[in-house]
Amino acid sequence: MAVMQTLTEERQAGAGHMTDRVREILSWYESDSPGTKTNIARLLNHGRLAGTGKLVILPVDQGFEHGPARSFAINPPGYDPNYHFELAIEAGCNAYAAPLGFLEAAAARHAGEIPLILKLNNHDVLHADKDPISAVTGSVEDALRLGCVAIGFTIYPGSAYAREMYEQLRSLAEEAKLRGLAVVVWSYPRGSGMSKEGETAIDVVAYAAHIAAQLGAHIIKVKLPTAHIEQVEAQKAYTQAGVPIGTLAERVRHVVQSSFNGHRIVIFSGGATKSNDEDVYNEARAIREGGGFGSIIGRNSFQRPKAHAVKFLETIMQIYAGELK
Repeated sequence: MAVMQTLTEERQAGAGHMTDRVREILSWYESDSPGTKTNIARLLNHGRLAGTGKLVILPVDQGFEHGPARSFAINPPGYDPNYHFELAIEAGCNAYAAPLGFLEAAAARHAGEIPLILKLNNHDVLHADKDPISAVTGSVEDALRLGCVAIGFTIYPGSAYAREMYEQLRSLAEEAKLRGLAVVVWSYPRGSGMSKEGETAIDVVAYAAHIAAQLGAHIIKVKLPTAHIEQVEAQKAYTQAGVPIGTLAERVRHVVQSSFNGHRIVIFSGGATKSNDEDVYNEARAIREGGGFGSIIGRNSFQRPKAHAVKFLETIMQIYAGELK
């Protein structure tokens, strides 16, 4: 009850209220301008988790990435861009992330109601490619015009085109930071030289998170890792050092450690749709226990009916806030 009361008081105090935890997180970004730090603070000080240092973000780029029917047919209101703004706002998410078209469709209607993240690159599945590269589909100017607090960008470490994506990100991140925006990086290992199991291997996911941090990300999104180790040389290192990776919480802790010893915000993907809510709640518990900063949950949110989705997201937030075990 005391935790819930404290969180309620902090939310009522508004975005101007700064907790010690948020101040601590902002101190990690020593080279950034007051403008960029303010936008990171806006993310951390919004919604039901305001001031806790935890994040739950609604991302809706799946229509572009997987196709509209695969994304929205199971819950037809999701075809409407405004639906996702309303879901994120009603559930009390820290932010809403989407490609250019979805944000343009309703950003003016909801100006100032929720922090926005513009996804600057996207990939479709109409052409099969073992070494993916996303097209740049938005700009820093678009993000500013739409009132966003951050840009989002996907990289595919392991792709034959990884170098090109790294260079694109480097350039866009520099521009975004000069304009006072934060940078969120989706770091998804994938490529012809990597096994399917390797895409979520602990060594590969930790490496992908580290690469995103080295490229200047403020917030890093990765998939939850398995205990599989893909690289032969990495296997030797993990064995020699006795790195604990037996539980999901231990693997989350290692990924966070790999991101500048926990001094970068690392959030975890909700992954493919799960019909059992408790499966997602257990993942959130592992993220919390492993020192992760939260979740960015798309399909598992918007593919549920709205009332269910709101309660589902609220429960995840209660887990992160320590209100639920």
